[in-house]
Amino acid sequence: MNNLEQKYRAYLVEETADGKFIGTIKELNINDLPKGDLLIRVHYSSLNYKDALSATGNRGVTKRYPHTPGIDAAGVVEYSENERFKIGDEVIVTGNDLGMNTNGGFGEYIRVPSDWAVKLPAGLTLEQSMIYGTAGFTAAAMISRLAELAAPDGDKIVVSGATGGVGSMAVAMLAKLGYKLAAISGKTYEREYLQHIGAQEIIAREDFVAMDKKPILSAQFGGGIDTTGGEILENMIKSTKSFGGVVTCGSAAGTELNLSVFPFILRGVSLIGISSQNYPNSRRQALWNKMANELKPNFLNEIYTKISINQIDEYVQKILNGKIKGRTVIQITQN
Repeated sequence: MNNLEQKYRAYLVEETADGKFIGTIKELNINDLPKGDLLIRVHYSSLNYKDALSATGNRGVTKRYPHTPGIDAAGVVEYSENERFKIGDEVIVTGNDLGMNTNGGFGEYIRVPSDWAVKLPAGLTLEQSMIYGTAGFTAAAMISRLAELAAPDGDKIVVSGATGGVGSMAVAMLAKLGYKLAAISGKTYEREYLQHIGAQEIIAREDFVAMDKKPILSAQFGGGIDTTGGEILENMIKSTKSFGGVVTCGSAAGTELNLSVFPFILRGVSLIGISSQNYPNSRRQALWNKMANELKPNFLNEIYTKISINQIDEYVQKILNGKIKGRTVIQITQN
């Protein structure tokens, strides 16, 4: 773009004199964006728990303020110094440092290193890519590892945090691949929703946590997708069948594991961690291509809520209070 003095709108979080953090829509200057060889006009972003933490002053996520959160962005290239991208290309940016300490997708423009971006695959719209966002990308990365240990025609897979962003996407994708599924949730009143996205069995979170404290439990599952950590992850591992595996990405229910080695040395159970933020950039495009094809749920458009940039404050509080199911897409600019 020729005029780097152009103003753009962004949701900006600022720290007040008394130590509070307030987010407002402000006009900023494109020239003040961080360095990068790719300038993108953002059409859509999405709301993740990490965004809510950044928006409320969590310095474990964002060290410096003022700051524009948004760890996901989908839009159109306006300027490129990399021959892989040309003006007008539709692209997705997730992971790396976007929205953490680099201004993120809650603004009409981002400027990032081109290594952070992938081209929008055929079969997805920009809006659909943000239904996925980091949550969907994380779920897809977890499923790709789980598939090494558990086949669709095998034993039932258990998914924790099943009404959340990653959990919902994992259930929907696994169902698309033909897996039999049990969903763990603290929101059992969402039974109809969980069944609609592909779960055959619903397990109340409190029941799963209350399982016997023995070092190894009755083998029930071929594997698991864990988004919460803590006792839920412990019991998943202890109840996984021989040579199955559990893939984990979360810690909301705890960061410590109180386990014996028995599930690992008696049953050969594997525990695999996933970090979508640090997922190799060289492999991101291939995974997004799968998300546009064989992993794409038939009802992808049914498991999200779309909001405007002016509703971010309201939905930040909702996600912090556990009042959101599925995914939340933010329309940043008009197409």
